[in-house]
Amino acid sequence: MSRKYKFSDQDKLYFISFTVIEWIDLFTRIIYKDIVIDSWKHCQKEKDLEIYGWVIMTNHIHMIVGTQGRPLDKIIGEMKSFTSRMLRKALQNNPRESRKKWIIEMMKNAGLQNGNNKDWQLWQQHNHPLQIFSEAMFHQKLQYIHDNPVVAGFVEFEEDYLYSSARDFHGKKGLIELCYI
Repeated sequence: MSRKYKFSDQDKLYFISFTVIEWIDLFTRIIYKDIVIDSWKHCQKEKDLEIYGWVIMTNHIHMIVGTQGRPLDKIIGEMKSFTSRMLRKALQNNPRESRKKWIIEMMKNAGLQNGNNKDWQLWQQHNHPLQIFSEAMFHQKLQYIHDNPVVAGFVEFEEDYLYSSARDFHGKKGLIELCYI
């Protein structure tokens, strides 16, 4: 049975999540978060990705996304593939990464266990897109995204977490250009 959920209507917004295999806390280092941010910026500029809300946590990412052009499943698939390759390279080339051997071994095991004939895997295979059906649902998902760093105890106020769109909704300039409804 496929765990791949579908983006059924390309004209709608979706709440999506990406999780690192085995919930590894990969995004404790700025260098790895910045790879994801740079990929998003590229996808916005070159692949028609629209970002309405986001957060990068230590082992997962939440986003509200849409597109007015290319199919969203293609954009997300390409983005996950690209970030996976770049993050693996950054891990391998980071002389200060104390967890390098362990993380790469976990990635290799995940690739083999999932029977996908890959020699490694960074992201869990699914991203479970949930179509945003109303403005109320949009705001509920956006608040959930922005509450993540507060609930995790990283910050007291959502707008203080740098790797989130909450800053943009509190009059501060965030790291990603957002679309608004």
